[in-house]
Amino acid sequence: MKQGRKLALLFLLVFTAALLGGCNSSGNVGVIDVNKVMTESPKVKQFQEQLNVKGKELSDQLEKDKTSLSAADFQKKQETLYAEFMKVKQEMEGQIDSSIKETLDGIAKEKKLGVILYKNGVAQGGTDITDDVIKKLQ
Repeated sequence: MKQGRKLALLFLLVFTAALLGGCNSSGNVGVIDVNKVMTESPKVKQFQEQLNVKGKELSDQLEKDKTSLSAADFQKKQETLYAEFMKVKQEMEGQIDSSIKETLDGIAKEKKLGVILYKNGVAQGGTDITDDVIKKLQ
C-alpha cells in the first residue's frame, strides 16, 4: 500500500513538473493588449463607423417620425429602433470577436504559441503579439 502511494506521489510530481516546465517557456506564451487592438485596428474602426452610421440613420428616422406620432407610439417606435440598433451592434461585435479569434489562431500557429493571454493579466514575460493582430486585422 505504501509503495502505491509513493508511486502515485512520484507520478504527480513528475506530471506537475512537466506541466510547469512547459508553461514556463516565454517563447510559448503570447500576450495581447485587447484595448490597443480595439482602438488601433482599422477593421475594428470600420465596424465602429458602420455602427455609428446605423445609429445616426435610426436616430434620424425617429426624429423624422416624432411629429407624426403620439407620445405612446413614439415611445414604442423608439424602443423598436433601439432594439434594432442593439441587434446590429451585437452582430458586429460577434464579427469582431470572430475576426480576432481567427487572427489569434493563425498567429498562434505561425509563432508556435501554446497559450495566448490578455496582457493586463500578465505581470512579466510572454511574446507580445498585439501589433501582429492589428496588422492582420486590416
